[in-house]
Amino acid sequence: MSAEAQSALLLRRQLKELSKNPVEGFSAGLADDGNIYECEGGFFKALLSFPTNYPQMPPKMRFTSEMWHPNVYPDGEVCISILHPPGDDKWGYEDAAERWLPIHTVETIVLSVVSMLSGPNDESPANIEAAKEWRENNKEFKRRCRAIVRKTLEG
Repeated sequence: MSAEAQSALLLRRQLKELSKNPVEGFSAGLADDGNIYECEGGFFKALLSFPTNYPQMPPKMRFTSEMWHPNVYPDGEVCISILHPPGDDKWGYEDAAERWLPIHTVETIVLSVVSMLSGPNDESPANIEAAKEWRENNKEFKRRCRAIVRKTLEG
């Protein structure tokens, strides 16, 4: 069996397990029934794109809904340690154990992102303006986030 066939089989198994035991406040499914490597889901829509050498390398996650968060780039890409390639961080910020490991599953990714959304890491922001507002004007940060939630519900 090829590595690509093994990764597709692993993803099918993990997605089936996630549908049986969903993460509270999160739902996921295939973005396209013909492509096991792209999952879509969540209250805020996000796309999880897996490489064909998964689980050796991490997927990428990008919110397609509007987001205002210190750890989400303005284009929606999620910046979280477990989605960074395995090994040592060339800047020395992240420990190798915090980065991608092949033991991570769709469920651990989702749990980590849900945790990140509720508890931002503003020490290494992807969105500097959101991090600054989170630190310096938390009341405005929360107001802006509530407005985005309302907009998402209406949309």
